[in-house]
Amino acid sequence: MGLLAEYKIGFQHLPLVDVAAAVPAMTLELRVGQPNQGAPPPFFVRATGESFRALEREFETTPFVDEYARLTRDGDTRQYQVLPTASMADQLDDRVDDFPRLQALATNRSVVEQISVQPDGWVQQRWFADRDAFLDYSAFWRENASFSLFRLTESDANGNPPTGLTDRQREALLTAYEMGYFDIPRTTSLDAVADEIGISAPALSERLRRAHAHLIEEVVAPVGYINGFTG
Repeated sequence: MGLLAEYKIGFQHLPLVDVAAAVPAMTLELRVGQPNQGAPPPFFVRATGESFRALEREFETTPFVDEYARLTRDGDTRQYQVLPTASMADQLDDRVDDFPRLQALATNRSVVEQISVQPDGWVQQRWFADRDAFLDYSAFWRENASFSLFRLTESDANGNPPTGLTDRQREALLTAYEMGYFDIPRTTSLDAVADEIGISAPALSERLRRAHAHLIEEVVAPVGYINGFTG
């Protein structure tokens, strides 16, 4: 069991951040491909918007891109393959204080799930094998840029978070959610949800409170712990 983290690295020198800044109307999502015969791995860019000519002009001028090719086109979305001029670590050599440490992060028992390129950095979802791997990674970026943690949950390698809830707690939460008990404003009552499950309203209230407390302890509290520990 590992950790799934969602965070932002505020660092203008990350690949394609200059492109996102130059064409802010476009939404850019990245996926890193597999290295080919020792060459830097290709990037696959999913671009959404209407300023494709401007985007491609930026591909042609940014120092990160050696070559690019349009792969698919579907309405206002296009897929590109981008071949870097050098590895990301090599391109950041003179931008960070501890380059060997940056290189080591490439093999720190983590897997990138998603990258969204912003005009001032990257928003990522990344799976870490354990807490130490996450702490090493986040500590490096806190020291060299800005690092904002949005979410940190326990997760297996497929991104599935264990909740630790009992079957009855899960049933109560899902039924209450589906019936609109958590809507704003509420569209059902505690009594109605209790009737649907077949228990009393006081019993349902206690079950929901226990489920909420467990989720806070297992999901919300660990994020606060990490923020406090690494800040």
